Amino acid sequence: MKRVVGSPGTWSGMALRLSQCVCAAASTFSMVSGFGYSNYSAFFYLIVALILQIMWSSRLAYKDIFALRNKKDLHTRDNLLFIVIVDWVMAIFMFSAACASASLTIFLMWDVNFCGTYSRLACQQFALSVVLAFITWLLQAASSFSVFWLLVSFY
Repeated sequence: MKRVVGSPGTWSGMALRLSQCVCAAASTFSMVSGFGYSNYSAFFYLIVALILQIMWSSRLAYKDIFALRNKKDLHTRDNLLFIVIVDWVMAIFMFSAACASASLTIFLMWDVNFCGTYSRLACQQFALSVVLAFITWLLQAASSFSVFWLLVSFY
């Protein structure tokens, strides 16, 4: 059995999944604490993607904790194939939501200067949320590539 950093059932895999949960929760909190996010579909799309990311990453983190505690092996072909497919779908979903929100944030802050005109828009919080969403996506991409590498090594 190969040992790949970030693979399911390892300490590094659990750390990646928990850091995904923390960054996604911080991004969600930053977006929700600012007023006016629900008026824009890109920000709402980001919130949906972040909530799905929190649910998926926490599920896999719990699975990693269970495997580490009970010394179970999660490196079966079926399990890895399912994780790879959902990880890649979630990574694409997170990347598209982060890019859409980033473009809207740049549009509001720099192009039409809504942030200077409407002080009730929390543009700095929107920008922080987008940065945290990209960090979440990077962590998601790292874990999905490590599981993909492990799956490929089986064949």
